[in-house]
Amino acid sequence: MGEHPLDGTGHRARLRQRLFEGGPDALLDHELVEYLLALALPRRDTKPIAKRLIAEFGGLGALLSADGPTIARVGGISEGAAAAIKIAQAAALRLLVSEIRDRPVLGSWQALLDYLHADMAHNPVERVRVLYLNAQNMLIRNEPMTEGSIDEAAVYIREVIGRALRYHATALIIVHNHPSGDPQPSAQDIRLTRDLVEAGRHLKITIHDHIIIGARGHASLRALGLI
Repeated sequence: MGEHPLDGTGHRARLRQRLFEGGPDALLDHELVEYLLALALPRRDTKPIAKRLIAEFGGLGALLSADGPTIARVGGISEGAAAAIKIAQAAALRLLVSEIRDRPVLGSWQALLDYLHADMAHNPVERVRVLYLNAQNMLIRNEPMTEGSIDEAAVYIREVIGRALRYHATALIIVHNHPSGDPQPSAQDIRLTRDLVEAGRHLKITIHDHIIIGARGHASLRALGLI
């Protein structure tokens, strides 16, 4: 059977044509979500659902970063439909991380920041990620470490350094997000970084940077002269 317009106006066919001809920038944020949901909900008008989700979460990035059950509840949709949104996030992150894999991370700094911002900027809770590198500064492991407040000692220096030894890493970059959106480091962030640098020095493990990601940008403790 051939394809037929799913609403009387052929609206989805026109969205598809704009996407094919104009690329990703041809569609508005809510239209991207609308089309994603249409794949899972072919018999529903997904435009109002998409607009509601964008409005409720405060933007496309925050929507993609939300957990599936929350998206389903807020949108009044099935978990299967919410999964269509989460698979889009997963695909986007895979694409971004491919830009830093198999090449020196320090030479792909903007690609690294793009990936970290997409992955962490809109998380509603504080999360920590550690990038373990070899002697050529190639990525060995990219590991989420903890969830919760860094001010509550959620990052354990012994664990971070211990994993570096286990992976035969010679350097690492530690990253965490500020759910407030403000990436400026706290006094606790600075203390943790300096303690990590000191612990790593004794074992010849270099702490290249501590990056803080927020919805309003990022902060590099090395760039700020704090390492």
